[in-house]
Amino acid sequence: MDARLRRFVGVSAALTGILMVLGVYTASTGAGLTCAGRWPFCDGYLGLFPANWSSFVEWFHRLVAMITGFVVLGTTVLAWRQGADRRVRLALAGATILLPSQIILGALTVTTYQWAILLAHFGTASIIFTGVALASAWAYEPATDAAARDRIRGSLAAASGLLPILLVLTPHTFVTFGPTVQAVYYSLGLAAYTALLAAAVWAAPAGVGVTSRPLRRLSAAAALVVISLLVIGRLVYGGTLQYVSVGGTLLALGLVAAAWYVARIRGGATDARAISGSD
Repeated sequence: MDARLRRFVGVSAALTGILMVLGVYTASTGAGLTCAGRWPFCDGYLGLFPANWSSFVEWFHRLVAMITGFVVLGTTVLAWRQGADRRVRLALAGATILLPSQIILGALTVTTYQWAILLAHFGTASIIFTGVALASAWAYEPATDAAARDRIRGSLAAASGLLPILLVLTPHTFVTFGPTVQAVYYSLGLAAYTALLAAAVWAAPAGVGVTSRPLRRLSAAAALVVISLLVIGRLVYGGTLQYVSVGGTLLALGLVAAAWYVARIRGGATDARAISGSD
């Protein structure tokens, strides 16, 4: 893949993640409500300039959303024009197709502040992020077996380090889940999700050997749990969902530990066979 396209794919994934976190912060502060009565304008001079911090947050979120949308769209067009890997093109196309619906849902979060709409908005964003994250993982796919094993172990190590922090930051359980804590929680959660997706993708090549299938399944299952926790987190205020969040995070940790064990043991066996064969 062309180096420029690879960079664009990576930037698309990073911007989409940043936009999601900014969206969580915007919703948690209620900043969108400052523009509810005048959308697509806002308060301030001619409805075009922020009048206070809340309207600035809303306007900044819109700016980042516009930039991200154009970057994802441009990356998708570039990928198809250059004939990139079919998986990359389809993942980007799927994300791009959802952009108009996400714009509509974004407008509804301002004009109709309801949790069902907020949940749909974040859920759609999660699907879009999954598309660009998968495209990024495929774009940066390791070229050799050894590199694949090293990157998989690194991704699993990153996820295993992030998940305990997510456990501590479980919504409305151990700490006050204010706007800043929410931004941190979702930043780390999306990072863990990306690492697990990458591990699942990079475990697919045959070069990883006997570890590929169980490792891929364990990593993918952990990724699914993490993104589900992030979506559910928009609804957690107490009671049953708190226990679900804590239990889900522990489950994800268990899956990552199992994946790490498979990658370490089987990977070591593969290395040992390679050394033996070279003798």
